Amino acid sequence: MKEPVINPVSSDPVTVPEKQPAAKHETVAGVKEKFTSYQKFVIVLLALLNFTIILDFMILSPLGDILMKSLNMDTLQFGSVVSAYAISAGISGFLAAGFADKFDRKKILMFFYVGFVIGTLFCGLANTYETLFAARIVTGIFGGVIGSISMAILTDIFSMQQRGQVMGFVQMAFAGSQILGIPIGLFLAEKFNWHVTFYMVVGLAMIVGAMIVIKLKPLTEHLKLQSTKNPLRHLLQTIRKPDYLTGFLATMLLSMGGFMLMPFTSAFLVNNVHIPQKDLPIIFLCTGLSSIIIMPIIGKISDKVDKFKLFAIGSLIAIAMVIIYTNLSPVPIWQVIIINMILFMGIMSRMVPATTLNSAVPGPADRGAYMSVNASLQQMAGGVAAIFAGFVVVQKDKTSPIEHFDILGYAMAGLILLCLFFVYRVSQLIKARNIK
Repeated sequence: MKEPVINPVSSDPVTVPEKQPAAKHETVAGVKEKFTSYQKFVIVLLALLNFTIILDFMILSPLGDILMKSLNMDTLQFGSVVSAYAISAGISGFLAAGFADKFDRKKILMFFYVGFVIGTLFCGLANTYETLFAARIVTGIFGGVIGSISMAILTDIFSMQQRGQVMGFVQMAFAGSQILGIPIGLFLAEKFNWHVTFYMVVGLAMIVGAMIVIKLKPLTEHLKLQSTKNPLRHLLQTIRKPDYLTGFLATMLLSMGGFMLMPFTSAFLVNNVHIPQKDLPIIFLCTGLSSIIIMPIIGKISDKVDKFKLFAIGSLIAIAMVIIYTNLSPVPIWQVIIINMILFMGIMSRMVPATTLNSAVPGPADRGAYMSVNASLQQMAGGVAAIFAGFVVVQKDKTSPIEHFDILGYAMAGLILLCLFFVYRVSQLIKARNIK
């Protein structure tokens, strides 16, 4: 029996008025209609939004070697700078979760995005370990919530049948940061100084913010579905639901492995694999190019095949490549590029289906709160992983090799296997609820 819904994300029937900027996604014959022009705009906007957020976070890793040397940081201090963003983002997301479904999503998005821009500006102005650490906390408080808000917007506007393809395009922001953002950021850091890299992110974010103000339509239909007006009660109701707990655990495990490796990849490549600092942009550029090709393909495949099977295949690829990558000795740059490209193919083959499955877990009334708690736990788990990595790896001086990096690879492989179990549980939950 067909449900009278435009965006079926729960077993409860929901009717979306015509003024909501969502289109009918499926005909009686089960054939998808094309994206409307507004939906295409939203996809581009969310991709650009995520580009600035991801670039702000991702740029720390390639700048890691430069930052540790210029600010006299050891590996533990640099790990704490990375975790400062993640843990503050986690706490902020958890506190914001109760309010996430109480406001127009456009307004709450703008509030946090302005804070993110200010925090990133402070990062550019920092000149000591302590000031950079504080600036990352400010950036995390605001930036960590934005991803969950954009996910709630995406889930409001696009049906489950379309989300794999949409996720593929939106998450191309990751590839975009690899192709354009990180190489340009590293070039600016080499040409001028690392502060300029953060100023670049601020400039891009201001342009995206203007697009949100001018073009994004209000999203308020979820306000009519609230069973309680008390934010704390709404938060407690969300985190108590057993189905939601499974999704939370899957997301936490999904993020931990990347946070272990990412902070020290540039230092590992420079000091262990003997890749010159000036050649790092080439590696990120090639990785990004491969990602931008594979992401839309994975998104389309995710809408046509069993999402868990795709996730499992990506996980096996990721495990093999992580172990190879973390045990690298000095090799030519072309070998590093190939290994990196295959590794990220595996990672993206996990992210798209897992994120799509998780987006179907919450009902419309809980969507903002669920996404906020989900992002919060993801960030906090990543922060713990970054701190753990800072304790595990050791660098005796600024130019000596990174030691024990291989241990992080084995730990990540174990987390990937554990994550498989919980994503499988989420997949079975979605099938049991017959979400299409």
